[in-house]
Amino acid sequence: MREIEHFTDDRHKAWCIHCGSPIIDRHTNRDHVPTKGLLERPLPPHVPQVEVCKECNTGFSLDEEYFVTFLSCVEAGSTDPSAQRNPKIGRALTRNPSLAARLQAAKQITVDEYGSQQILWLPEIERIHRVILKNARGHAFYEYGEPMLDDPVSVSAVPLMSMNQNQRNDFEEAVGPFAGWPEVGSRMMTRVMTGQDLDDGWVNVQDDIYRYVVFQQGILTVRSVIHNYLATEVVWE
Repeated sequence: MREIEHFTDDRHKAWCIHCGSPIIDRHTNRDHVPTKGLLERPLPPHVPQVEVCKECNTGFSLDEEYFVTFLSCVEAGSTDPSAQRNPKIGRALTRNPSLAARLQAAKQITVDEYGSQQILWLPEIERIHRVILKNARGHAFYEYGEPMLDDPVSVSAVPLMSMNQNQRNDFEEAVGPFAGWPEVGSRMMTRVMTGQDLDDGWVNVQDDIYRYVVFQQGILTVRSVIHNYLATEVVWE
């Protein structure tokens, strides 16, 4: 990724985008958006980062570990540490038997009418949604300079393969090149004008691993595709 300067209202940087506390009164961290664990090593250059209060940043850690590890197990089809593509995730499963047990409990095996086994994963969806919302707030702030402090009207996460073709087309193509132009000085306006890191309107963080789009058409919407598997959406009025 390329580094893009922004010239949005500095007053919007005065609060933590998660809890709304004044940044000046808090210890802060630079938080990667998306969650670093969702990306492959080596990390791309200039992964977006936003300043948030340290308490919020560390408060997401357990949910992020759950999300990243759950996604790896789904992709591997197993909670076996040796089956994970990322050795770090395998070590996390070995180190944390409680987490491994929770993930194993989320794995359901069913038998279809032809006698074939099918694996169905049932995550602790509130934890998944918290990480998706955390990243969506970061994307909205990084690209538009907008701190989305209110609760969203919806948060969703569904496997791409569960969508029919019309749903997939709507998800991928909802934002046109001139739909809801971003604020002058925002990073997204720079992307729209120059095409930096954009692929059909989506910000491509890492090929086939993570991409996202932020657009505003009366409501503000943040979508992401994670590992070409999971489609997420967060909507604010």
